[in-house]
Amino acid sequence: MARIAGVNIPTNKRVTISLRYIYGIGPTKAEEICRKLGIADARRVNQLSDDEVLRIRELIDREYRVEGDLRRENAMNIKRLMDLGCYRGLRHRRGLPVRGQRTHTNARTRKGKAVAIAGKKKVTK
Repeated sequence: MARIAGVNIPTNKRVTISLRYIYGIGPTKAEEICRKLGIADARRVNQLSDDEVLRIRELIDREYRVEGDLRRENAMNIKRLMDLGCYRGLRHRRGLPVRGQRTHTNARTRKGKAVAIAGKKKVTK
C-alpha cells in the first residue's frame, strides 16, 4: 500500500481515484497532479514505481494543503467566526444550518433526531 500525506491509498485503483482518498484532494486536483507529473490516467497505483510515488508525495507536500493542516485551518476558521459572535458563528455554535436553509421543517442533519414535545396529546371526541 502506498502511503501519501499520512493516508494509505488503495493500490488496485487508478491513481486519480486513489488520490481522492486524501482529505483536500478531489477529482480536479487529482487529475492536475497526474498531469503535472506525466502519469497516464489508466495507470494503477500498484503499477507505479517507488520513484513516482515519491514524486507524488513531494508534489502534494510542496503545493497543496491537505489532511491535518487543512482540517486545522477549517476548524480555526469556524472557531474565529464563533469567537467574533457573528451570525454564522452563532449558527455554528447552536448546531443549526449556517447558509440560510429553512429550519421549520427539514434541517435534521444539523439539528439531530427530532425530540417529542411533552404534554402535547391528541384530543379524541
